[in-house]
Amino acid sequence: MPLLAWLLLFVIAPTAMLVLVSFAERDSLGRIVYDFTIQNYIRAFDWLWLKVLFSSVWYALLTTLICLIAGYPVAFFIGRAPQRWRTLLLMFVMVPFWTSFLIRTYAWITILSKEGFLNSILVSAGIFTQPVEILYTPFAIVLGLVYNFLPFMILPIYTSVEKLDSNLIEAAHDLGAGPLLAFSKVIIPLTRPGIAAGAMLVFVPSIAMFAITSLMGGGTNPTIGEVIFKQFTSGRNQPFGAALGSLLLLIFVLALWITRKYRQED
Repeated sequence: MPLLAWLLLFVIAPTAMLVLVSFAERDSLGRIVYDFTIQNYIRAFDWLWLKVLFSSVWYALLTTLICLIAGYPVAFFIGRAPQRWRTLLLMFVMVPFWTSFLIRTYAWITILSKEGFLNSILVSAGIFTQPVEILYTPFAIVLGLVYNFLPFMILPIYTSVEKLDSNLIEAAHDLGAGPLLAFSKVIIPLTRPGIAAGAMLVFVPSIAMFAITSLMGGGTNPTIGEVIFKQFTSGRNQPFGAALGSLLLLIFVLALWITRKYRQED
């Protein structure tokens, strides 16, 4: 019963309200009129908004891929480290969470700005003759997303690596498998649940994140999260924002379904 009440209060009710508002429209005074219409969804499929959505999905996919490439070796190293060192190493991974993500994002803004630390190093080293535009670019957006979501990839993979049976790896070597073959045929399949969980934990919030993309992108490369936020605030068009949010929720459900199907096949 408590679980049902929790689902009703925090999942079903907000989702139902979002869908309900998405079928509403605004009157001449800007008030919401609950009149069933699909115009918001028709508008959402305009190429202008689809381009923003595709851009957001691309940023999320790229962030997930980079987090996987960078996070897997870290998670594997921690998971195979001596037991006495694992807690300390995990603490180093969690250190960024000790401060607000806004503080971490503003720190990166300071580093990447034209007068920032990185440009100072590049100019002093003679790599560039003058400061380059790093902030407010797609590179800065992806960097901010990767930095903030990398621990979400490392922790699930670490859990899978920690449960990895060393005897299976030794058996693969005894049967003539080299390090690369043992990694691809034994280690990767056994750690796929952690990879799938980490991918979901990174991909889903990366699409909807608007604070990081807005601050480090400067509004020049808007994402779907920024568009939805502006529709509910300065745009004062809650029904259209709700329609975009409903479509985004549908993408989340689809990603979850694909991940679960992938794990069941394994």
